[in-house]
Amino acid sequence: MNRYHLLHVTEFHYDAPVSESYNEVRLRPMHDDRQSCVSFRLVTAPNSQVTAYRDAFGNWVHQFNIFPEHHLLTVQSESVVLAHEPPSNGKMSMTLGEFDGPGSEVCEEYFDFVAPTTYVPHLPALKELMDAAEQASGGTVAGFAQAASDLIHQRFRYVKGATHVHSSVADALSLGAGVCQDFAHLLLGVVRMRGLPGRYVSGYVVPESNNDGAGSLEEVVGGQASHAWTEVFLPGTGWVGFDPTLGKPASLRHIRVAYGRDYGDVPPVRGVYKGHAGQRLSVDVRVRPVVDDAGHEFLQKTAAASPSEPAPERPQQPQQQQQQQQQ
Repeated sequence: MNRYHLLHVTEFHYDAPVSESYNEVRLRPMHDDRQSCVSFRLVTAPNSQVTAYRDAFGNWVHQFNIFPEHHLLTVQSESVVLAHEPPSNGKMSMTLGEFDGPGSEVCEEYFDFVAPTTYVPHLPALKELMDAAEQASGGTVAGFAQAASDLIHQRFRYVKGATHVHSSVADALSLGAGVCQDFAHLLLGVVRMRGLPGRYVSGYVVPESNNDGAGSLEEVVGGQASHAWTEVFLPGTGWVGFDPTLGKPASLRHIRVAYGRDYGDVPPVRGVYKGHAGQRLSVDVRVRPVVDDAGHEFLQKTAAASPSEPAPERPQQPQQQQQQQQQ
């Protein structure tokens, strides 16, 4: 069953009253030929009037303001999403030689997804990964993207808390570790330096639990937090998802919420407020099939983690609030 229920709760706890809080969120899943957003609901406490628009990348952005003084801000989104099998065009993957040949206009058409960005600069240190991926590619564009994703999964360690929300590719390279935001940025850096368009994907992964423990990492990255991966534009095929954190191609269990050039385009929650109070952030995500093994529909209740526990996200400077993409 490819029908999933998503519940995402974010709480900001302030140690003194704050006011005039202006916020925007990117939490509504995409609705296109690969997935259907059957329902979406956004609730804030204190209560607010929410407006919505689409940004330059086609993502849904919801804005709301809280003017009275408050010590706690809660943002809760709830969605039901139906994932579809992608259509197969039956075309063979373009070779790297054909991609490099004359007449290729991919870079010009998707310039924003090839150019370096703040989080994904074109660093000389990425060239070794790029060369290794090309050697393992089998000579095709699709093979190069998959090989690059595999190399990042093999060479970098997933370490919760190793980096923070503002970390760039340079930080992950120096540490040899990171979280899925870093893994996605690394893959973007490698494919873009090769001339392939790549875009950052914010969303969720539905954990696939089993008895042999293979689903443990999926439980970490998908069970209680947002997730991030990369889509690469393959000429003749289109955008294809690769998840270097899990070491797998993106599947029907990858629920897409927003696209961007890097994390800076798609933070789940971003805002500012008036006041000199510090803040603590707690986030809870639940992504589960809508029906259980017996075919019965269910809704699992959840709430944000206790504020007395250390928040997994790094608090931002007072007067700014932003939720980290993933853990």
